[in-house]
Amino acid sequence: MATPASTPAVPRLFKALIVSSVGVAASHLVLSDALYLSLAAQASASLGAGGGYSSDQAFTSALMNTFLLMSLVLWLGMRIAGERRVGPMVLVGTVGWVVAVGNGIGSIDDRPGAILPPGSLFLVVGATALASLVRRSRVR
Repeated sequence: MATPASTPAVPRLFKALIVSSVGVAASHLVLSDALYLSLAAQASASLGAGGGYSSDQAFTSALMNTFLLMSLVLWLGMRIAGERRVGPMVLVGTVGWVVAVGNGIGSIDDRPGAILPPGSLFLVVGATALASLVRRSRVR
């Protein structure tokens, strides 16, 4: 059985730019909403609300959900776009997102609706899209 021809670099890069932009936007939305839930839990605990979903649990789930969502969106998006061998892109995108969130979480964790620094968001999108051009050859 013949292997399908590889997509040329420019169309693959364009697809990767779109998919990584969607991944960053979706992950940021989940992060912002979950951090808002964490702030609400902190406020209710300050007002004497009973035990329930703690702010620490909400914060941890915000981080975990956004990291998992980023990998899933990158992988599914490129697969839906008809691309194969997207492992390096998913790896670079997920690690880039973890680093961007780790460096910018202090600026958004106390303010609802705050946005991570735009420079780091553009850097994650660009690095992820460029990583889509790395293709591992299959060893037989």
